[in-house]
Amino acid sequence: MEIRSNLALVGKVCLMTILVVGLTFFGCAGIRASPEGGSGGTIADGTLYIGSMAGKLVAVNTSDGSRLWAEPLKGTGSAGGLGCAPASTMVAIYGSPAVDGNLVYVGGYNGKIYEFDSSTHLSKDRYPNDKSGGPIIGGPLVAAGKVYLGSSDGMVYALDAVSLDKVWEFPSEGEKIGKIWSTPAIDGDTLYIGSFDKKLYAIDTATGKEKWEKPFETDGAIISTPLVYDNTVYIGSFDRHLYAVDATTGKPIWQFPANDEDKNRPSSWFWARPVAYNNIIYAACLDHKVYILNAKTGSEVVDTIDLGSPISSSPVLVDNKVIVATEEGKIYAIDTGNNQKSEFKNLAEKVYAPLCTSGGVIYIFSQNQNLHALNATSGAELWSLPLK
Repeated sequence: MEIRSNLALVGKVCLMTILVVGLTFFGCAGIRASPEGGSGGTIADGTLYIGSMAGKLVAVNTSDGSRLWAEPLKGTGSAGGLGCAPASTMVAIYGSPAVDGNLVYVGGYNGKIYEFDSSTHLSKDRYPNDKSGGPIIGGPLVAAGKVYLGSSDGMVYALDAVSLDKVWEFPSEGEKIGKIWSTPAIDGDTLYIGSFDKKLYAIDTATGKEKWEKPFETDGAIISTPLVYDNTVYIGSFDRHLYAVDATTGKPIWQFPANDEDKNRPSSWFWARPVAYNNIIYAACLDHKVYILNAKTGSEVVDTIDLGSPISSSPVLVDNKVIVATEEGKIYAIDTGNNQKSEFKNLAEKVYAPLCTSGGVIYIFSQNQNLHALNATSGAELWSLPLK
């Protein structure tokens, strides 16, 4: 079974079991012996950085799709955070890399954060050096001289962006269920991140202290990356709801339920990060649908768009279009002017990783381990690069 390995794992088998039993432990059903990895991409100065399924940080020239360099994450093995994965020399990468100047940061499934120099291609350091933390599933975030990340040990860490020395750590409230797979979001001096303990946290970036009176709580695990827009945090939950939360106070503004006739199936989980444009929220869901909501009220602006396949890859906004990839590999554009969909590419390859975009080009990493570059207007494929 493939998860982007963890997505198929989480979305289809393992987390279904976990949620049914109350998210109290990680089981091994359906888990591959060796985590496979595979991340979304991050673009800086004409170079796309991405984690391959071979456990390598790969740098790609966005103009022609040529591979510039590839370096493995070196480690002693898996942290075993899912409870059954044996030691492995390959370190899987699931979260998208973060880039700051010539430094590239990658989280490893062995619980370590790696810092690469893009000019030398070499890993300069890693944290922690003396032990392995919980597996890092979400991507790191770098801002104002710090690297922020959540870990499967239930902690949020802030590290010095150069030395990778720990600046502070923040514990989520859950104990056995406090694992954090979400990639954080930052707005001003506040870091927002969700947890398996069903809570959304607001953390002071300078001190590591909680900013809200109490975290915002949903009825399901929070895995998706928060979207901060117009002083509001939008977050999807595995309770099949999308929430709008006041970014300053943590108080609820509205919640929107995905449609799901069978409440016992996880087919309406919100995994993908929403997109905001012109006071409209575009929220893709595993129930095959994209919900188009008024950002202030949560009411539907137009009828739901059904794309016929689960959506776990986070969409991107290109000019006036929201680009969405379904799990079966069909790529759609939703025109924000009339909210009509059009299909302009069928990759016929499974897609779980989040999309990224730059300069009118969409970059998609498939489960076939191919990186595709598509023209965002026509859908024409500009190049494709195997990352096996």
